[in-house]
Amino acid sequence: AVILGCSDSRVPAEIIFDQGLGDLFVIRVAGNAVARSQIGSVEFAVETFGVSLVVVMGHTGCGLVQAALASAETGAPAPSPSLEFIIEPLRPCMKSLCESGLSGEPLLDAAVKENIGLSVDRLKEGSEIIRRLVEEDTLRVVGAEYSLETGEVNFL
Repeated sequence: AVILGCSDSRVPAEIIFDQGLGDLFVIRVAGNAVARSQIGSVEFAVETFGVSLVVVMGHTGCGLVQAALASAETGAPAPSPSLEFIIEPLRPCMKSLCESGLSGEPLLDAAVKENIGLSVDRLKEGSEIIRRLVEEDTLRVVGAEYSLETGEVNFL
C-alpha cells in the first residue's frame, strides 16, 4: 500500500499499521497535501510495484488545516510563499466551512475530513495513470483519519 500522510511526527504510518521497513510506500507532507511531486510518487509506486491501495491519511488536530482555517477566516495569506502554495487550494472549502456555523473542535474536525477528501480527489483527478487504474478496478484510493487521542484509524 501507499500511505500519503502528514509529516507530523505523531503519525508514523509504519507503526500505526504495524508494518516493518519495506512493507509500505510512505509519502509524508504537511497536511497530507497533494502536489505534483506527491502525485508522481504515487504513480511511481503503482507503476513500479503494482500497488493496489493508496490511503490518504490525515489526523485529528492537524496544524496545517488549522493554519488554512485561520487564513480563510482572516483572509490573510500564509506566512511564506511555500506555505501559501499548500494552503491556497484549501482556502475556498475552508472559507465555506467557516461560514457553516461550526466553530472550535467541530469546525477543525470537519476541516480535517474535508482536507482528506480533497487530497483523495486531487490524486484521482491529477493523474491519468491513477484514474485509469481506479477505473479498471485494480487500484483503490481511499481517505482515512488517524485519531491522535485514541490511536484508531477511521476510513472515510
